[in-house]
Order: sequence, then structure tokens, then C-alpha cells
Amino acid sequence: MLRFKVVDEAFNRKALPVEIPSERPEAYYGKYVFNRQKMFEYLSKHTYEALVNAIDNKEPLPLDVADSVAEGMKRWAIDNGARHYTHWFHPLTDGTAEKHDAFIQHDGKGGVVEEFTGKLLVQQEPDASSFPNGGIRNTFEARGYSAWDISSPAFILDQTLCIPTIFISYTGDSLDYKTPLLRAINAVDKAATRVARYFDPEVNHVQSFLGWEQEYFLVDEALYSARPDLMLTGRTLMGHESAKNQQLEDHYFGAIPSRVEAFMLDLEIECHKLGIPAKTRHNEVAPNQFELAPIFEETNLANDHNLLLMSLMAEVARRHNFRVLLHEKPFSGINGSGKHNNWSLGTDKGKLLFAPGKTVEENLQFLTFVANVMAAVHDHNALLKASIMSATNAHRLGANEAPPAIISIFMGSHISRILDKVESLAAADLQSLASKEGISLGLTQIPDIMLDNTDRNRTSPFAFTGNRFEFRAVGSSANCASAMIALNAAVAAQLKQFADAVDARLAAGEQIKQAVLAEIKALITAHKAIIFDGNGYSDEWKAEAEKRGLDCETSAPKIFDAYLRPESVKMFSETEVFNQVELEARNEVKWEMYTKKIQIEARVLGDLAINHVIPVATRYQSVLLDNLYKIKSLFPAEKSEKISAQDMAAIERISDHIAIIRSEVADMVEARKVANRIDSEREKAMAYHDNVLPHMETIRYNIDKLELDVDDEMWPLPKYRELLFIR
Repeated sequence: MLRFKVVDEAFNRKALPVEIPSERPEAYYGKYVFNRQKMFEYLSKHTYEALVNAIDNKEPLPLDVADSVAEGMKRWAIDNGARHYTHWFHPLTDGTAEKHDAFIQHDGKGGVVEEFTGKLLVQQEPDASSFPNGGIRNTFEARGYSAWDISSPAFILDQTLCIPTIFISYTGDSLDYKTPLLRAINAVDKAATRVARYFDPEVNHVQSFLGWEQEYFLVDEALYSARPDLMLTGRTLMGHESAKNQQLEDHYFGAIPSRVEAFMLDLEIECHKLGIPAKTRHNEVAPNQFELAPIFEETNLANDHNLLLMSLMAEVARRHNFRVLLHEKPFSGINGSGKHNNWSLGTDKGKLLFAPGKTVEENLQFLTFVANVMAAVHDHNALLKASIMSATNAHRLGANEAPPAIISIFMGSHISRILDKVESLAAADLQSLASKEGISLGLTQIPDIMLDNTDRNRTSPFAFTGNRFEFRAVGSSANCASAMIALNAAVAAQLKQFADAVDARLAAGEQIKQAVLAEIKALITAHKAIIFDGNGYSDEWKAEAEKRGLDCETSAPKIFDAYLRPESVKMFSETEVFNQVELEARNEVKWEMYTKKIQIEARVLGDLAINHVIPVATRYQSVLLDNLYKIKSLFPAEKSEKISAQDMAAIERISDHIAIIRSEVADMVEARKVANRIDSEREKAMAYHDNVLPHMETIRYNIDKLELDVDDEMWPLPKYRELLFIR
């Protein structure tokens, strides 16, 4: 009856009131962010100008200026209720980390003063030796440093001044996501600026932009607490599909339930106070699935904001008696959750490089950058897949509107035809690239390229969507940086190759437009195999992708190998994003994290199967047996056999399922023991994938069958029909 008690509690909840600020959002937006407005107010003119110059031009900040910044930042933080400060960084856990220190120092008279210096602002030694490091940090050399990232503004969260920082080892190797992300952003800035100057010599910088779309599920806290698998793993390890789930497509973009809308409003207000430009909210396809999306921002800041959002979501959800599920596949048989990364590049002159224009130069530039992205994604399709792969995302890819585990680019039939035509375009036909509306090829059967003249393909992992590319394969719980590091670095390396080739042609006497067009055509010819506009779920595509030489591996531990392929090591080394040691260490972490997540799930599933499900199934079986004996004792043999036939069939089914579950749990435990004795993290991860996961799937199948046979009042765990339809 416990299940019905918590279900009743969940269904009887009402939407909680939200304290709505009396001002409009623009009045409190960024209230707790040390943005340029706050800098101007709390810093001297000299300090403000020096800091802004360092941020805009990526120059080092002198220590005396850092002291002045620290003093102004401290005054602002204290004025807004802060009592502590922390260096806020992104360890290799897909989460964030922070160690809080009070502003106090001894005053030499038995008391304290509140103090914050440039040295404390710029660098700290948080140790943090227990974070995953892949062997970079030994016990006897565990020192680690955090260093201020001046490009991402400090903010106040729960009375603590949070200073975004990188996290590196004593040897200077990165131990986080932010360090290589900043390196990749710098690499693509340098390479893309060089290419953009073919079209506009005044370009000084190219920025990488990111607009993430965060999908998530909400579950009532009472039901969540009654599901140990949700509490410990973030997903349901068992549970038969509800008779009604998403098949009517009535949840998608539907009216938002009042409890959920109250949560969303509360979350948006908190986001806006912290400078997160939350803009869009809606119901997603699956029941109890929702999405939040912001306005695009510079990639590093956008990534910080996404990580901050995930923390905020958990905190705000608790206020509304919800739990947020960010697992990529918390429920079987319905959509999983992604974090679509809309990525673009733009110059400091305000020009988006993936947007067509009205002149030959603008459209040639558009084709240049699109063709280079094609080449980068084609050459590094295995690496890009590895960048989004995890034990959790592996459950999502390839099903229920999630993209497949094969990286391809969707261009849309219109853009694809344009690229085909450009491939055969003669240098003398360059003028046909000019159009008042967009790219025209002088053919009436091919319309001009308009900014948003692209279709949608929800089965594509990487799609061109007007003036950006949407990397749809990223998982909902992931740190966006993993995908953005690989993508920006790969594109940076490709743009450098392109510029080298164009410069060689220019040195040989070719005109710039002809040289650029020649290299574009070569890229289209060499890399058009990466373009696929069809159904990514089809078996035909899997076969075709293999013929095209695309990576079709589906085993997560093997997919991670792409980071250590010679071409990946070379690319990361040349762009100065990762060195060999860092790559090897990160792969050790990836294999280790994969193993641990499957290990935890296997332990939880074994416990639930043996200590929750089987006892209940056995008890119900006893009820059926007792009923069977009573029927046989009360009715004549001929009649009792008819009446008891169904009970007997159910008893036999339950016995079969219980026997299989017991056997599979024992085999799963033994498979874990064997895997745990393996020293190599890669081989251990593969053993968990190959030898432990299959037992988990079989155990789940039989438990889900038992759920259909066992008396509903006896079943111990909230069912899908209850978890997914809270209003």
C-alpha cells in the first residue's frame, strides 16, 4: 500500500505560488552577475578599462590590476549578501565543483577583517585530488591549481561569490573541461580569422557561439523517493511501458501543467538574476518531458550558463516538490533527452559565417565555411561521436527521435543541390554566386538560398539549420564542452589546412576568388560522403554509412578509442588543445566512468530484483496457489480444472520469470567479479559492456513481464503510468 500512498500524495499536489518580482525582467536581469555594468560601478576607470581590454583582446591582466578588481568585486559581493567566495570549476565529472572560503583574515588584534586580494582572485590551490584524473595526478603529487577565467563573469549563488576558473595539475596539464574548451575556442578564432580575412581584411576575431536546448523530465518527489533506481542511477532500471505514453503525440507543445509552469517561472526568474538568457520553454514529446532554451551566447559563457542551469534546476525543482531527471534515457520506450548544441561562428564585425549574403564575396565566404565544416566533420566523425558518447547517452542514441550513433550532416535538399552545382562550377561562373536574395546559380529550377531555407531532420545528429549547425547527438546530462572542444578544434585544424592551400595558390599567382573556389570544390568532392538527408534510423542507412567509410561502431568503450587515433592526436596537438598525456588521461577517465556507472546500475538492479521484486512475486504466487487449492477443494474436478487453468498458467509464468531472474542476477554478479579483476580500464569497460549489460537487459525483461502478472496492489514500485502522468 506504500505505493498507493505516495501516488496519492503526488496526484494531490497543487502548484506552489511563485514570488514574482514587481519589476520587468530587464530590471533584475544579471542582478547577481559582476558584469560590465557592475564593473563600471565598483571599479576605478583605470581598472575597468584595463579589465575590459584584457577580456576583449585576450591579454594577461597585471597583478596590480587584479588587486583592484578583487577589491571592487569583494565590495559588490558583500553589498549583495555574499559571505564566502569560491573558485568554480568543471572537473571531469560532467558537473561543477566549488570549495568555499570566507572573506575573513586575522587583523592582528584578535579579530578579523574581510579581505580579498588579487592573488586569491587569480589563483588558488584547491587540491581536489579525488576528482577523476586518468593518472595525471599521483597521490604523492596531487597538487592542483584553479586560475581565474576573466572572460566569464563572476556571480553570486546562495551568498557565495563564484569565480569561474580553469583547473590544472601541478605540471600544467588540464584536469577540467574549461581549459581545453578555451584552447579550442582560441584555435578556431585564430584559424577562422585567417580565412575570414580573405573576404574582409578588417576582421580581428572570430567568435564561437553556442545555443543549447536543455531537455529534461520532471517527476514528483514522492514517487522519485519510492524508486531506488531513480534515486541512485537517474533512470528506471525496470518498468513496463504504460498503455498510454507518447503515441498520441498530445503532450508535445501542449498546455503546460500548472505545477510545471510554476516551476518554470521560478526557474526563469532565478536564471535571469544570474544572467542566463532563458527564453523558450515548452512541453517535449514524451510525457513529463520539457525543454528550456536560451538566447545564443559566446561558447565559453554559454557552457558556464548551462552547467549553472543544471544546478539551479535541481534546487528550484525541490522547492516545487519535483525532481529533475537529466539522464538521457530515464524511461524505456519513450523519447530520451538531449542537449542540442546549436553552434555557429561570427566575426567581430557582426557577420555570421554560416549565413548566405547578397554578394559574390558574402556567398563565397558562406560556402567556404560550410565546406570546411563538412570536411572537419567527415575527417573526424568518429571523434565527434566519441565526444558525445557516455554510458547514459548510449541508451538514447538511435531511438525515439534521438539521432543514430553514426555522425552525418543534414544539409537539406536545397543546400545539397547548391553544393553539387558548386562542385562543377567553373571559375568564370563566379558572378552567379551573387544575388539580392542569396546564392543563385543561374538555374531556374534551383531557388536562391534564403537564410532559413532548410528542412528539419530529427534523425540527423548534425544538421545545418539556417545560419548554424545543430549538434543534436549531445546528451542532456553532458557538459557541452566535450562536444564543443572536439568540434571547434576539428574545424580549426581544417580551416588552417584550407588557408595554407589557398595561400599556396595565391603565391603561385591565382586570384583570391578563384583560389578559394578551387579549394571549396575540392573539399566538396572529397567530403560529400558525410552528407545524408534521409532517415538515419533505417537499416539501409547503416549499410550505406559503412560503405561510405563512416564510423558505425556502437560499443561506447570502443567509440572512445577515437580520441587516441593518430589523426585525432595530431589534430589536437597541432591546435594545442590537448597533448598526448592529456588525451590518454581523459580516455582512462571515460572508460573508468563508463564502468562505474554500469557497475552501480548492476548493483542496484540486483538488489531490487532479489529484495523487492522476487519476494512480492513469490507472495503473489502463494496467493494464487492458495486460491488454486481452495478451488479444487470446493468445486468438482471437471469445473475446478476450468476455473484454475488461468491461475495455473500464471503460477507457471511467475515461476519461470523468477527462475530466470535469480539465475541472471547470479551470472551478472559473477560477470562483474570477473570484470573487476581486469587492470586495463579499457578492457574492464568492454567487459562491462559485453558481459554485464546483456544480463541487465534480460533481468529487466523478466521483471517487466512479472509486473503484468503480479497483483497491482502488491507491486512495490511506482509504475510508468504513475511516474509519467503527474499533473
